[in-house]
Amino acid sequence: MGGGGREHALAWRLSRSPELGALIAAPGNPGIGRLARLAPVSAGDAPGMCRLASHEGVDLVVAGPEAPLADGLADRLAEVGIPCFGPRAEAARLESSKAFARAFCARHRIPAPRHATVRDAAGLRRALAGGELGDLPVVKASGLAGGKGVLLPEDPSAIEREAMALLDGRLGAAGSEVVLEERLEGPELSVFAVTDGKRVIHAGTASDFKRRFDGDRGPNTGGMGSVSPGHQVGPGLLARIRREVLEPAVLGLAAEGAPYRGVLYAGLMLTADGPKVLEFNVRFGDPECQALAPRFDEDLLPVFFEAARGELPAARPPALRMRPERSVTVILAEGAYPGPVETGASIAGLPDAVESGERAFVFHAGTREGAGGVETAGGRVIAVTGLGTTWAEARETAYRTAESIHWPGRAFRRDIAAGALPN
Repeated sequence: MGGGGREHALAWRLSRSPELGALIAAPGNPGIGRLARLAPVSAGDAPGMCRLASHEGVDLVVAGPEAPLADGLADRLAEVGIPCFGPRAEAARLESSKAFARAFCARHRIPAPRHATVRDAAGLRRALAGGELGDLPVVKASGLAGGKGVLLPEDPSAIEREAMALLDGRLGAAGSEVVLEERLEGPELSVFAVTDGKRVIHAGTASDFKRRFDGDRGPNTGGMGSVSPGHQVGPGLLARIRREVLEPAVLGLAAEGAPYRGVLYAGLMLTADGPKVLEFNVRFGDPECQALAPRFDEDLLPVFFEAARGELPAARPPALRMRPERSVTVILAEGAYPGPVETGASIAGLPDAVESGERAFVFHAGTREGAGGVETAGGRVIAVTGLGTTWAEARETAYRTAESIHWPGRAFRRDIAAGALPN
C-alpha cells in the first residue's frame, strides 16, 4: 500500500518470496508495476483499500506510509478480517502525535530529551521562560507534517517566531500543538524492529541525510540519502536499545491496550549519556528502506504475516538476517525540492529492473507513466542504492548508477557517505 520509493523497495523484496501467490500494489508506481499488478486506489482511501483487499481475497496488507495508519487503515482491515502489517490508529499515535509520544516515553521511562508541549502563545512563553530546554530548543509540529515539521532555529529570537507560525496554521492541523525539545548532541541512528505486539525482532539500522545540500546545509527534507548499517552500531549498543527503547515501547503500548503489530522505527540520538529517542515512526523510513532492502537476507513475507497476526514464533531468532555488505542510497530529486517543483520531465537511463548491474539497485519514488515513457511526478524522484564490501565500493556503485539517470533539472547531493562512517 503506497506508491513511493519505500514501497518499491518493499514490493521488490516481497516479490522474491517463494511463498507469494500474487502481489497487488495500490496505487504503486511504474517501477512497482514491473513487479506487481497495480490497482488505482490511493493510499489515503481506507474504505477503498478495504474493498480492494476483500474483493481480491488478500491474505496480508503491507502498509507503506504512515498517514493511512494514523487514520485507522489497520482498524478497518481488522473489521473485515484481513491482517495488516502496520499498527492500528491508537498505537500509530507514536508517530501521528509527538505530544503523545513524549508523554508515552515519560510514562514508560524511555530515554528522551526534555520537552514541553504548548498549544498557545502563553504556554509557549512559559515553556521558554523556564530555561529547562536550553538556549536553542528544537521546535516540532506535533502532528504529521510530511517531513516539514521539525525546525532547528539558529538564534533565540527565531524560536518563538517559528513556534507561533506553526500554532497559527503554517502546517495546518499538524501544528495545532507544538513540542519544544532540548537540543541534543551526537550522531543520529535509525533502528528498525518487527513486532507482533509481544516480541521484538531487530530489522537493521540506518542513518539518513536530511539536509538538502552538500555539507548538511539548507532546509530539512524527507531525506536526500541514507546508509546501512547506521552509525556507531555494535552488539552492546543494539542490546541497550532493545532493553531501554524497543521493548519498553512495545510492552508499554500493550499494557495501555494498544498492541503494536508492524515495523517500529526508533530515531535516536547517540548522546554521551546513551541513546535517546528523537522520534518514533510507525513504518519503514524513506530513504532508509531503500538502503535496508538489498541487505535483508531472508524471506520477509512470512515474517510480516506472522507479525500482523500476532504470531511471531517464540523460537524465532532475535534479529532478521542481514547481508554483511554496506549500502549507500542517493536520492535523485527535482532541483527546486523541497520547495514547489515542476513535474512531467521524461527520465532517461532508467533500467528495466530494480537490480541494475552488479550490486546496484534503482527504486522509483516520484514517477508516473507519461506519453513518452516514465516521467517525474514529485520532488524526490529516484533512489539509487549501491552495495559494497566497503563504504567506498558502495558509494562508488551508487554514484556511478546515479550519474546514468537523467532528466532536465535533476539534482542530488554528492557527499552522501563521504564523511565519517562506522567500520
